[in-house]
Amino acid sequence: MTYSELVTAIQDYSENNFPTVDMNRFIEQAEQRIYNAVQLPSLRKNSIGNCTVGNQFLSAPNDFLSVFAIWVIQNYGTSTESYTALLNKDVNFLREAYPNSKVLGTPNYYALYGSQYGVPTELSFMLSPTPDLAYTIELQYNYYPESIVTAGTTWLGDNFDVALLNMALMEAITYMKGEVDMVALYKGRADEAMGLLKQLSDAKEKGDAYRDGLPKYPVV
Repeated sequence: MTYSELVTAIQDYSENNFPTVDMNRFIEQAEQRIYNAVQLPSLRKNSIGNCTVGNQFLSAPNDFLSVFAIWVIQNYGTSTESYTALLNKDVNFLREAYPNSKVLGTPNYYALYGSQYGVPTELSFMLSPTPDLAYTIELQYNYYPESIVTAGTTWLGDNFDVALLNMALMEAITYMKGEVDMVALYKGRADEAMGLLKQLSDAKEKGDAYRDGLPKYPVV
């Protein structure tokens, strides 16, 4: 389902021609709800960069949503390269375990620290101990894809438009101040679609029939 098809479907279901600014808001809020409710392996990114010697802070990518994993790569690009996963802790733990940020070493832990110094709207990580070398860092993370509003087509629109459509319709019926029974109907359809999407993200994309077996249902 493309953006134009989605707009047409929302108008047809709701029998309402919304202004473009309102229509786009319904769609973008629906996308935000979906991306924060499920973690789809299909919507995951890898980013490789370098930390800075003596600087325990590392900027997150601008489209960052949540961490999947962070690794320090020793001897990156050589025959002896090796990956070491950083363990997630909170800032209090890092401050207590490594009270002197001037003592350098190979990072073992990370914490989501807060806003970047130069870009207050984006996040940063704290690494501990403070890096003693410009280590290569690989971050695998969940992200906000470009909205179908501006992209025209997206993974969600192409592969699971039932969730996108029904979540957008729920936003639309709320905007229209619909009757209680209609709001409940739209919410039920949205919840059902999200349940199917969660099955995909939490089960089907994280297993296989060889190791997990096929689902079995009672015969009636």
